[in-house]
Amino acid sequence: MSTMKPINMRSFRQKAKEKKNSMRRFITKLEREAPRGLDKKIAVLEKEVWQETDCLSCANCCKTMTPTFTNADMKRIASHLNMSVNDFQQKWLRKEKGGDRDWLNKTEPCQFLNLKDNKCSIYEVRPADCSGFPHLSKKFKEYDHIHKQNVELCPATFRLVEKMMSEMRSER
Repeated sequence: MSTMKPINMRSFRQKAKEKKNSMRRFITKLEREAPRGLDKKIAVLEKEVWQETDCLSCANCCKTMTPTFTNADMKRIASHLNMSVNDFQQKWLRKEKGGDRDWLNKTEPCQFLNLKDNKCSIYEVRPADCSGFPHLSKKFKEYDHIHKQNVELCPATFRLVEKMMSEMRSER
């Protein structure tokens, strides 16, 4: 049964600010010594989280972060917008400074986010980074560094870590 209610961002930000350090320590502890069956536990908890989380009432990821655009993403989206990849890059993207120099949005919030209803105007062809966000269903150890960042940005990640902490406390 769904118990989904709109996300109160002010309340979420306050809770995230209060708990982010303890959550990050908890994730670091899991990095070092993950309990047996962690990914299976997370899969169960993740289903609960999505029953409770209304992403359209939040869209904080689209408002405060930028996805990395792969070559395949750029080709797919440019084609959808009837543009060349080069024109798409020129109009909407920038190269990341240093490192591998990924392609990122020029602006935040995302140019494809409709701020009236928090819907994506290119949802069906959105970047792979967006469709996988917040990466809860991936192997935990491969994304623990991302979860540390996302506990204060994504209510779904926050809720998953909160549930994990509670469950592991009760198992002791």
